[in-house]
Amino acid sequence: MSGTSDKAAGLGNEAIGNIKQGVGKVVGSDQLQAEGLAQEAKGDAQKAVGTAKDGVKNVADKVSDAADRKL
Repeated sequence: MSGTSDKAAGLGNEAIGNIKQGVGKVVGSDQLQAEGLAQEAKGDAQKAVGTAKDGVKNVADKVSDAADRKL
């Protein structure tokens, strides 16, 4: 998975998690609220992974560009 797709999946999980939390509050379900909180946390983690992948790719691209200039 690329950094962009990780970020998109993370946003989706955050949104679904927020919805689950809201529905859980409305219907009085602690379990649904907890599931929503966990899914939101999963989304946060996915976005962080995507950001890290993008950072590593940017560094690798810069190193590659520098190496190409020296050749």
